[in-house]
Amino acid sequence: MNDIRNIHDLDVGYDIPALPGMDEADIQTPCLVLDLDALERNIRKMGDYAKAHGMRHRVHGKMHKSVDVARMQIELGGACGVCCQKVSEAEVFVRGGIRDVLVSNQVRDPAKIDRLARLPQLGARTICCVDDIDNVADLSAAAQTHATEIECLVEIDCGAGRCGVTETADVVAIARAINAAPGLKFSGLQAYQGAMQHLQDYQDRKARIDIAIAMVRDAVTALEADGLACDIVGGGGTGSYQFETASGVYNELQCGSYAFMDADYGRVLDKDGTRIDHGEWDNALFLLTSVMSHAKPDTAIVDAGLKVQSVDSGLPVVFGRDDVEYVKCTDEHGVVADPGRALKINEKLKLVPGHCDPTCNVHDWYVGVRGGKVETVWPVSARGKAY
Repeated sequence: MNDIRNIHDLDVGYDIPALPGMDEADIQTPCLVLDLDALERNIRKMGDYAKAHGMRHRVHGKMHKSVDVARMQIELGGACGVCCQKVSEAEVFVRGGIRDVLVSNQVRDPAKIDRLARLPQLGARTICCVDDIDNVADLSAAAQTHATEIECLVEIDCGAGRCGVTETADVVAIARAINAAPGLKFSGLQAYQGAMQHLQDYQDRKARIDIAIAMVRDAVTALEADGLACDIVGGGGTGSYQFETASGVYNELQCGSYAFMDADYGRVLDKDGTRIDHGEWDNALFLLTSVMSHAKPDTAIVDAGLKVQSVDSGLPVVFGRDDVEYVKCTDEHGVVADPGRALKINEKLKLVPGHCDPTCNVHDWYVGVRGGKVETVWPVSARGKAY
């Protein structure tokens, strides 16, 4: 791991919130803190699950945007590689030593296609998604220019309503075009049902994914009849991976948030009606914040506001406490209801972000903590890589 042992080793023009060996109490706020024990438990648990069920796990790097976390997921969890959403993200992971990368998205801009086609020169298996037959010629031309191979998955829109085709005939037509194109390899299907991941009720999620599974099964059958085998049938997220595993059709999971967990995913219920952050997964990611004002008797103000988190999926939850509640935020401030005036100036709170992915993307560093001490500081390697 890329531990930072001395601040003078950094060729950067800004400070970091902590140094290895520092007491957890001395970490500067607001910043992202990783409970390394919880993170490792989550990673091992998902890895064990995938192995026990004969599934590959391609972790979703868009969640953490961290080469160091991805390496841990490969080394401790046996992940086969990484998903990401943009070519710039893929470049960061490949340059960081990840050797199997799927851009689980369409790549259409000529400059981006050219950069994608260069990635195999760095020794990485490079895969992207296709949902338009017109994209095939451009990908093929770039691969031939750089004497590389780009693997392609045909994307099925199985309910998210974003990218992907919905008709099996279109899946087969695009797969044929890829298979015939120089420099390209047809490698299978991308079928991620993102719209149902956060549905809290187990049966609601199952009903949605059953539709997706039927679409994927039909596509796989049609492709096999045409002599086209799928090495990858990928999908599955933190809210659905058990369904894809049981389908008998999917062979590769793409879970991401399980490693960190956030408040919104935590509200998802398992088959027995238990919150998944109370049974399946531990909270490993926290937004650490400090009390900066208590001028109002029943309200504390903390230093974590809008600029350090995303609230699209709701406000953060104060971890481990039910006597105080994060109730509002503005650019630089968070408002915490404290009716018992329990909080003191400079007291620190651990917040579970409402949505981990965009929250991580606005930070430079992860501070890894174990046993009350800072063990490591990792850069958010692909922060801002959205192109």
